[in-house]
Amino acid sequence: MKFDSAAVKVSCGLLAGLLAPGIVHACACGCGVFDVGTSSMFPTSEGGAAFFQYDYQDQDQNWHGTSIAPAVKNDDKEITTDFFTLGLQYMFNRKWGVEAEVPFDYRTFKGMNEDTQKIGQASWMALGDIRLEGIYTGFMPDLSAGITFGVKLPTGNFRQTSPELDIDRDTQIGTGSTDILLGGFYRDNLDRNQQWDWFAQAQLDVPVLIQDHYRPGVELDAAAGIDYKGWSVGRAKISPLGQIIFSERTSDSGANAAHPVASGYQRIMLSPGVEVHIHPVKIYADVEIPVFQNFTGDQLAAAVLFKFSISYMF
Repeated sequence: MKFDSAAVKVSCGLLAGLLAPGIVHACACGCGVFDVGTSSMFPTSEGGAAFFQYDYQDQDQNWHGTSIAPAVKNDDKEITTDFFTLGLQYMFNRKWGVEAEVPFDYRTFKGMNEDTQKIGQASWMALGDIRLEGIYTGFMPDLSAGITFGVKLPTGNFRQTSPELDIDRDTQIGTGSTDILLGGFYRDNLDRNQQWDWFAQAQLDVPVLIQDHYRPGVELDAAAGIDYKGWSVGRAKISPLGQIIFSERTSDSGANAAHPVASGYQRIMLSPGVEVHIHPVKIYADVEIPVFQNFTGDQLAAAVLFKFSISYMF
């Protein structure tokens, strides 16, 4: 979860999947996409915000390149994940602040057991990778532009096992890596009445320290959109919004990267949403619908992603 508007996702490339032979294990989580496009958490003043965010995706479609591929070509059949994140953002003054996110994820994975050639299933819940970031908003008096910088810690479980099937590193809740996080955001008015705003946000996630010979791909996520602030019902200010989200992730690498030729992707999503502000509470929700996807090899993808957050300002 990030700050009060959305941004632009960009990153690095994808590799050849046409060379991947036969049946493979591969999935594409792309969990960093939930950290941009959350318009309710851009800092606007000194003080803090405690928040809870829930995200959901059901990866049940096998994709190869830019189109859906036969499910028989991928041993992985379905991955559903409920993401629960607790966070705290605090601006010490109009220039500097911090943010921390503590995720807990519940995942169900269905796939082919290579020994029995039968479909197995595993479900587990675990602490995810904690994110700690600094915030600088000293570029403009209204805090409309800022940068973020920090680390993603290897606190998530990446050694989950199951008697029914193999769980590859790209299917684990944690990556096992320590990542550098770099990002930025900007927002501004589109009209003199200040009822229409536009916003942009981006974040780059670069793994730098790894464990057990697995390096996840570099991921860059970004979003840009507009929102309308002219509606209210009593004390409630209602802001519908629309945004476009772009994300890209390079292929995994290392000896324990199960199928580096079946990881990495590019995708573009359209995302309608709404924010409801009843001071000091903000509620935000959106859906994210892929309109373009390009996956390296055979990977599981979700037809739609969901996001909901509630924050309390203090």
